[in-house]
Amino acid sequence: MANAFSNSTGVAPQGVSINDSRRIYNFGERVSELAPQQSPFFVYLSKVAKESTDDPVFKFLEQRHQWQRRNFVVQTDGAAVVKGADTTYQLTCDYDKYGNSVASAAPQFLIVGQVLRVAGKAVKVKSIENIGDGIGATFAGGSSAANKLTRTDITVTALEAILEADVETGAKGQVIGSAWGEGTDDPDGWKDELYSREGYCQIFKTGIQLFSGTALATRYRGRPDEYRRVWSSKLMEHKMDIEHAMLFGVGASNGEAAGAAPVRYTHGIVPYTEANGKVMNFSYSGSTYDTFIDHMESFFAPETGNSGDKLVLASRKVMAWLQKLAGDGFLKNSVGTSSYKLDVQNIAGEFGHQVTKVNTIFGNLHFTAEPLFRNQDENIALAVDLANVKYRPLAGNGVSRDTHIMTNVQNNNVDGRKDMILTEAGLEISLPETHAIMKFGS
Repeated sequence: MANAFSNSTGVAPQGVSINDSRRIYNFGERVSELAPQQSPFFVYLSKVAKESTDDPVFKFLEQRHQWQRRNFVVQTDGAAVVKGADTTYQLTCDYDKYGNSVASAAPQFLIVGQVLRVAGKAVKVKSIENIGDGIGATFAGGSSAANKLTRTDITVTALEAILEADVETGAKGQVIGSAWGEGTDDPDGWKDELYSREGYCQIFKTGIQLFSGTALATRYRGRPDEYRRVWSSKLMEHKMDIEHAMLFGVGASNGEAAGAAPVRYTHGIVPYTEANGKVMNFSYSGSTYDTFIDHMESFFAPETGNSGDKLVLASRKVMAWLQKLAGDGFLKNSVGTSSYKLDVQNIAGEFGHQVTKVNTIFGNLHFTAEPLFRNQDENIALAVDLANVKYRPLAGNGVSRDTHIMTNVQNNNVDGRKDMILTEAGLEISLPETHAIMKFGS
């Protein structure tokens, strides 16, 4: 069945009979191929980011490798110190033990024996004390605590002379290794933590209305078999329901506490990214290739888990702006200011889409039109890192709840026929900082 599909609305899948009695069709591998240009996000999820789950509430872990950063900021002015003398600094960083961005956190990756570079000067860590935000809460030796650790006080030995003006409030530093004497003991250790998130499988149902036996036997004008016509269009409707939910849904699970049957709602990547990812602002009249470079410098930062390539789902209005050679279009503005580094290509997408590829020195943006970005969403584009999203259909114990067709669901004593299309699946969005909403204004 894997090669039986149709790209046109209103045409039943070739080689498949929908008149088989009591048959359940597993359509999960083919439903995305119906008119792929109408649902690009679902198509890409189905083709390159699909992984089943055996629980309708699926949990997953995120790892942000902090060894790639280990940067900090000095919170107090440092005193002058000669080479070999000790001094104390108060340090914070802008991410917690999970690697999530926060306003102020203790750099728990610091250990005795490390060599630091602070405002261009080398020092070695002699002792450490982590400070919490509770009254009088002090935690020595890098130990963890229930409350949030907001500051680290360290005593360091200067490896070179440091002037008072060298280290001031706001000075930046980083770990540059460790140094130990011969025959010394083993050092303390540290580890980053895995961050847990949760996703939900949503049950999608599309009913094909009851057709009486008389209606099934009647020849109609235009399309003689009215049942087949309705059936094929309902499959498209079902697919578009999934596309809408994967884009705009708000993840939740209701009803379990009250003893009712739970109703679960999958996360949608647009509201999820707006709440947890990056938001970038652009202008139709002023944004150029240089504007993209300014945003991409931080967006493609490798320490955040970026893959280097983004699928950018854009409204038709944004796509039109990208293509314009005159007026205030992206190409005109870019060619006029940065022609020597402009790299914009129109290419054929792998799954039936037209793609505009914008290459930046940091990574590639693959723009494709998303028809559902209209009305209130006509001025947005969504940059998705496909390495960090997954389509999660429910499948376990030999039963798959991926898109399938259940035929003849009417009561046995009914003179007619009714079918139903069902999918139970959700969207997993990990490392939300690798996705971004691009908002365009005048």
